[in-house]
Amino acid sequence: MVAWPHADPTPTTMPTMTSHHTLGQQLETLDGRSYSAYKSLKGKYAFPDFKLTLAHIQGDPFASPSRVRIWISHGCSRWPQDYWRDQARRVALADFLHRKISDAIPKIEQRRGSGKSGRLIVASTSQTILARTALQVTPEGIELRLAVGLPAFGRRIAGYGARELLTQDIPQLVAATLHHQPQWSQALEQHIATVEDANALRQQLSAHNLVAFIANGAILPRRSGVDAQPLAAAIPFQSPSSLEITLQTPHAGSITGLGILQGVTLIVGGGYHGKSTVLKAIAQGAYNHIPGDGREQVVAAGATVKIRAEDGRSVTGVDISPFIDRLPQGISTQAFSTTNASGSTSQAANILEAIEAGAQVLLIDEDTAATNLMIRDRNMQTLITKDKEPITPFIDKVRQLYTDHGISTVLVMGGSGDYFEVADRVIALDNYMAQDVTAQAKAIAADYPSDRSAEGGQQFGTITPRQIQLPQFNTDRKPAKVKTQSLTTLTIGSEDIDLRGIEQLVEPNQTRAIAHAILIWQQQERAHPLQALLDDIMGWVERQDFDALSPYPMADLSEFRRHELAAVINRLRNLRVIADQSAE
Repeated sequence: MVAWPHADPTPTTMPTMTSHHTLGQQLETLDGRSYSAYKSLKGKYAFPDFKLTLAHIQGDPFASPSRVRIWISHGCSRWPQDYWRDQARRVALADFLHRKISDAIPKIEQRRGSGKSGRLIVASTSQTILARTALQVTPEGIELRLAVGLPAFGRRIAGYGARELLTQDIPQLVAATLHHQPQWSQALEQHIATVEDANALRQQLSAHNLVAFIANGAILPRRSGVDAQPLAAAIPFQSPSSLEITLQTPHAGSITGLGILQGVTLIVGGGYHGKSTVLKAIAQGAYNHIPGDGREQVVAAGATVKIRAEDGRSVTGVDISPFIDRLPQGISTQAFSTTNASGSTSQAANILEAIEAGAQVLLIDEDTAATNLMIRDRNMQTLITKDKEPITPFIDKVRQLYTDHGISTVLVMGGSGDYFEVADRVIALDNYMAQDVTAQAKAIAADYPSDRSAEGGQQFGTITPRQIQLPQFNTDRKPAKVKTQSLTTLTIGSEDIDLRGIEQLVEPNQTRAIAHAILIWQQQERAHPLQALLDDIMGWVERQDFDALSPYPMADLSEFRRHELAAVINRLRNLRVIADQSAE
């Protein structure tokens, strides 16, 4: 395992606990002074039912807001223990309260001067229920992390406004959200039940040889590509009776829907009939969703990875020889590197990298795939013989992936019926209605065989684990800065990482957490097996010890999966792969 430095979430330089009355008096005395005098307030303060920590004071009213932490014990918050008795319920409670705080802040905060004065900011959420650093529930209590704009007029402290913000607004927010609210009981219980039912469905997949499950009545379409809320008046999903399975949940009881079996599954149909929508819902089924999302009972195996082509991405030391070999000029593909991959080489690398990171289910949509990696029909094989073609198409490897490595594939395919011959089952979408057309597809394949020659050999090929060494992002002994731009770009130091091909990210705070984990680990300056690195980092994530992954306790990190962590690492342009597999 990789040795991991642990950031101390409670800096020893903090002064001892001070009364909130004293805080109010100090703020009054600071009124009119230079903004930098606020820094004298850094410390911990005791309120009647919670503790407030001013962990970082902003430099001026136009800078990034100050960082504040609020801690309240379960004895003071009075949330019944049943709501936080285990980890799943603590995550559900934290997510529920986080959303209530987001709703409450606009009703409480007041503009109190220049710049960000008076602002109360909590990290954003999404349609998914994730562990986040913004609000965490532990067996001992609840911690809320906020960004706060300390008031000023120009660059002079507005002491009386700050007193109202810290000693009135924040206590009001705590009382309205972190204290037990009986009127929220029904909604909170539904929130918890949604998490526990989804977890139960996901846990049953393996026992039933399934890779995914879509409940009847699920709402799969979204409002738009940038709005993940459910589409109004969407057609509810209905499974073909031949593919239906009933699973059990602790709250909703028996749930019936489409069970997608292990192996090779095709999703076919005309354009705009819902094929890609179904595949996207399966991809997002790796996460739990909030009540009302429509996908609450759509689940996928945790090791499900969406694959696509990505022209222009960097690839470092990946053995893509199962798909691409014998390049012109004798270029080896057993440790293939490029700073500008083509569609086919990028997709081949994505597949092999996903397998190296532990993927057990691959999702591929022909709309975002490289055609020349997906299929070579008989006519093309006749014109361009195999000895002149270095690419082995996916159609000749998809079955071997399952038989040799137990890796299943779900494919959206509307343009090539040749895949009928290698599919275990075929599901057609007709105006968003699912039909089992496996028998028809197999009959067509028998009546109209492709007559193409299989080009994949007898086995899938080598999957080569890599020893990697991360680039050094810090310069001139200064820590590298992290910036996120929605879910499209992550910047670490001076390197911009294109995230558009990593389709299962759901929150920018996931990418920020991944970046800080990379920055912590790169300090070790030595190579490690990629799989060991992923195991080690994910150990911290699964324990929700996020403060170990960042230089200080941060308020805007969300849990992430090992597959997106691996995807970001693999896109680092200065990543090094160490050829000597015995390297430490």
